[in-house]
Amino acid sequence: MSQDYTTTITVAGTPQQAFDAINDVPTWWGRITGTTTAVGDEFVYVVPGLHYSGFRVPALEPGRLVEWVVTGSYLDFVDDHQEWNGTRVRFEIAPAGDGATIVFTHDGLGQEVPCYEICANAWSMFVNGSLKARIETGTGAPYEFRGDEQLLPHEHEALHEQIADAVANR
Repeated sequence: MSQDYTTTITVAGTPQQAFDAINDVPTWWGRITGTTTAVGDEFVYVVPGLHYSGFRVPALEPGRLVEWVVTGSYLDFVDDHQEWNGTRVRFEIAPAGDGATIVFTHDGLGQEVPCYEICANAWSMFVNGSLKARIETGTGAPYEFRGDEQLLPHEHEALHEQIADAVANR
């Protein structure tokens, strides 16, 4: 039986501050196109030449829950480039003393999945490091595009369409 990737952090911030920071994705994960603050919103995250993922927001409960479903993905470093498709990312937030606890889970990212080690390490870096710092200090450590890596919003949309076409023709 697969066990999904999960990590838990305790932060010096209120549950609402944690919720707000999680939804401010560019400040702790990296540049996105789209929006993340309402149910039904969609956004795209790309690391050029390595990783594309499109998300839809199916659930938001202020101060309690943020959930995303992966609507399309392309992982360049594994054979099944679209292994994230249909997986879910969930942040469950609860009060903890003077702060908050966040249980992060990527449902469908189990240890038998080829990208598990790389993806779990990346999630750990962004959730345990960057997101925690963003909540506690206001400054995270998101991935930043430089030079030729930088993508314009219309390039993100083109990648989204390419992945959608690939999934439809699978």
